[in-house]
Amino acid sequence: MKKVLFLICFIPTMLCSAQIDKDMLALAINKADAANTEQLKAFIWKRKSDASVEGTVKLTTITEFSFDATGKLQAKVVDAQSSVKQKRGIRGKVQQNAAEDKADYVGKALELSLSYTYMTKGELIDFINKATITEKNGIIEATAENVNVKGDKLTVQIEAATNLYLNKKFSSLLGKDPVDGEIKYEKFSSGINHSSTTVINMPAQKMKINAINQDYSQRVK
Repeated sequence: MKKVLFLICFIPTMLCSAQIDKDMLALAINKADAANTEQLKAFIWKRKSDASVEGTVKLTTITEFSFDATGKLQAKVVDAQSSVKQKRGIRGKVQQNAAEDKADYVGKALELSLSYTYMTKGELIDFINKATITEKNGIIEATAENVNVKGDKLTVQIEAATNLYLNKKFSSLLGKDPVDGEIKYEKFSSGINHSSTTVINMPAQKMKINAINQDYSQRVK
């Protein structure tokens, strides 16, 4: 009797999963994202990134973002400050070189996170086609491996009513180092969706990045 009840409960779940048309879903998400990005192009914003080592903030960078005339996202570092006091002489030079290496590492980690934040139509379709997809309480969740690089993993949560992103979690590689991160999305009062915060963990370097997108302002026409 228990086996019969299990089958009765399990079959609807199978049917629900089987009814998901991945191609249609990918196109719907891409359409919603493209329309949302078109509205986002009217804005310029800044990202404040705090990079910490073993819990202490060592580097803070401010990056300005905007879309150019071709629709490509542009990023420009406008400020960078280190909390590490510069030593004198040769030791100071060694310290400076080490700090520059750390800053370069942080920059590459943030660039990696952007590859999961902003996906092209082709990348999105490929991701959805290989993903395991579920829907519950108005949230679609898709998980797939080998998305951008071999061995990575991406889980995306999407609002079913709007097909807009809610959250993304990824695990990937920076060179040979394991990296994992989470990207959260929020909406303006106008309904425009945007990535709000990004957290990246880099255990090989005992580093963590907390990045916040802020100071959104509309371009002056």
